[in-house]
Amino acid sequence: MTTGNTPLVVTPPKRRKRSDMLAARIRDLISQRGLSPGDRIPQEWLAEEEMKASKGTVREAMKALETQGLIKTRTGPGGGAFVTALSGEQAMDLLSNLFLFNQPGIADIYALRKLLEPELAASLAGKLDEQGSAALQATIRLYENEPKTAEEEFRQRIAELDFHSVLASLAENQLLGFVCVFLQTLLRDLAECRAIYAEPNPQLRETALNYQVRTIRLLKAGDAEGARRLMREHMEDAERYMLERARIRSQASRES
Repeated sequence: MTTGNTPLVVTPPKRRKRSDMLAARIRDLISQRGLSPGDRIPQEWLAEEEMKASKGTVREAMKALETQGLIKTRTGPGGGAFVTALSGEQAMDLLSNLFLFNQPGIADIYALRKLLEPELAASLAGKLDEQGSAALQATIRLYENEPKTAEEEFRQRIAELDFHSVLASLAENQLLGFVCVFLQTLLRDLAECRAIYAEPNPQLRETALNYQVRTIRLLKAGDAEGARRLMREHMEDAERYMLERARIRSQASRES
C-alpha cells in the first residue's frame, strides 16, 4: 500500500516471545470457557505449573493483555484480573495509530469506500427497522436549517459522514461495518479532508441531503440493487469532489 508519504510496509510476524504465546493461550481460554466482560480470570489458570512458565513471564503476558484492553487488574480485597471488552472506538484509535506517520491519501480511502459501502447499503435493503430509521433521520436533521456560521456548516459536512457511520453500525456483517466506519474515521482525521470540509459550499448540503433521503427510501422499499447503485454513484461523486478540491488546494499552495 502506498500513502501520501512513504510506502507502509507490513512485515511478516516475528517469532513470538514466550510471554506473547502465553497471552494468546489466556485469550483462547477466555473465549473457550465462555468468560464475559466483568468475569474474573481464575487464578489457577495463571499458576506456574499450569502455564509451564515463570511468574515473571506470566506477569508479562498479563501486562500485554491489559495493554491490549482485554483484561483489567484490580488490587486489594476482591482484586485480581478481570475480563474487559475492547470498545469499537478503542479499536479504531489503536488501528489509526498505524497510519499516524503514513496517512493514506483520499484516493486510497475512496478506492475501498466505492467497493464496500454499496454492498453495505444493499445488505440493509428491507431490513431497516424503526430504530435504525430514526438514527439515520437524526443525522439528517442537522441539515434542516441553513448554516449561519462556517463552524455550523462544517458540522453539517461531518454529519454526512455520521450518516454513513450509522449505516455501518446497522450492518449484520460486523466486519464490513467496522471497516466502513474505520475508513470514515480516516477521512475525519485526515488534515487535508478537514480543510476541504471547512470550505464553504452550500450546494454540497443539498447534494448530501438528496442522497441520504433517497438512500433511506430505497432501504425501506427493500430495493437492494437500487441502494447499491445509488451508493456507488454517491461514492464516485464524493471522490471526484474531494480529489478536485485537493488538487486545487495543492496548486494554490505551490503558487503562494
